[in-house]
Amino acid sequence: MAKKTVNNNKTNIDKLPNDKPVVYKIKTEGGTVNYVGVAQRGRVQERIEEHLPGGKDYVPGAKVQIEQVGSIADAKKKETAAIKTIQPKHNEQGK
Repeated sequence: MAKKTVNNNKTNIDKLPNDKPVVYKIKTEGGTVNYVGVAQRGRVQERIEEHLPGGKDYVPGAKVQIEQVGSIADAKKKETAAIKTIQPKHNEQGK
């Protein structure tokens, strides 16, 4: 499925595709992953914007990378595997 990386700001997030569930990673300028999450189809931009400054789940980061997947179940499996492997500091460990 499609992967896309954009700068972590409202303008660029609003351009992300919203037609499929996604696994997203919020990354630092150097490429370190700070957070891995999933968003349902139709709620991609809204969910990622919650991590911007002033949002309810703020996570610092310079870039957002998304990967579209076929279903929310597939997205959750990929999220779990990525969190286990990467152990981002802003995800709750042992989730």
